[in-house]
Amino acid sequence: MTNFSVIRKHEIHCGHRVYGHSGKCQFLHGHSYVFHLHCTSNALNDLGMVVDFGIIKSTICQWLEDNYDHHMLLWEQDPYAKEIAKIDNSVVIVSYNPTAENIANHILNVVAPSLLKDTPIKLSKVVLEETSKCTATCELD
Repeated sequence: MTNFSVIRKHEIHCGHRVYGHSGKCQFLHGHSYVFHLHCTSNALNDLGMVVDFGIIKSTICQWLEDNYDHHMLLWEQDPYAKEIAKIDNSVVIVSYNPTAENIANHILNVVAPSLLKDTPIKLSKVVLEETSKCTATCELD
């Protein structure tokens, strides 16, 4: 079987805090996150593409812009979360500790399947650069 893939890169700016961390990441801080969104298909469409890059932009990239860009991600179990959310509506309370690995996993396994359910493509891998030196990957088997 032949598999085809394309990669769309998208950058957002977002804050977080890793609750329970003993180093610098225990503090509120932000990153310029760069997402590498790997989409795959078993066949090419009538134009010879996995998908028009604009579809990835208008679905996954737009979701990132609308929900995470210039927001602060805090885990629902973080005692700061509800208190900060009371004074700042940019806080997004998430169901996971917002590490790069967990953010990539959430996009791959929760967000993308919902956004792409009516398309023949799937998001198969998310590579997330938290900094120019630190990258996390989450990939479907």
